[in-house]
Amino acid sequence: MALFTEQLFADHLTLPYPEAAVVGDAYYAAPVADLPLRLRIDFAPTIRSGRYDGLRLQVVHLEHGRIDTAVLSFVEYGAFELRDRRLGRPPTHDGYGSITDWNHSEHAPWVGIDVTRLRAAIDQYVRLWIPGAPPVRTGPPPLTAPAPQARTSPARTR
Repeated sequence: MALFTEQLFADHLTLPYPEAAVVGDAYYAAPVADLPLRLRIDFAPTIRSGRYDGLRLQVVHLEHGRIDTAVLSFVEYGAFELRDRRLGRPPTHDGYGSITDWNHSEHAPWVGIDVTRLRAAIDQYVRLWIPGAPPVRTGPPPLTAPAPQARTSPARTR
């Protein structure tokens, strides 16, 4: 998939819902197993085909269908602020604060995303609509510990 949706949700957003899956370009979760409410997150499309400017969150009731929809804009939550600044892309530039899947490369179009504020907004949205949902870790992603190095020389003995 050009959008690498599974990697975004598993490796970057790291939402705490045990009953969750990525299907196509959407993430589905049951934040509280005993409730008939589900969370669906996908990329919010723009007027241009293949361009996305945020994440679309939906709360869906199993029997009654969609209850609410919210869009978290990448610009509003600073998701690509550093990327765009590094590229010298001002807010008036085409493509500022958005991603595209026009070129099907081996790299995700959202590389360099800062999900800290998006994660906090997702947490606020889910806890508003789905009581009892586990809180989302809203700080920066944890640093991964370095892998233990294998010894290349024999241990010294005394």
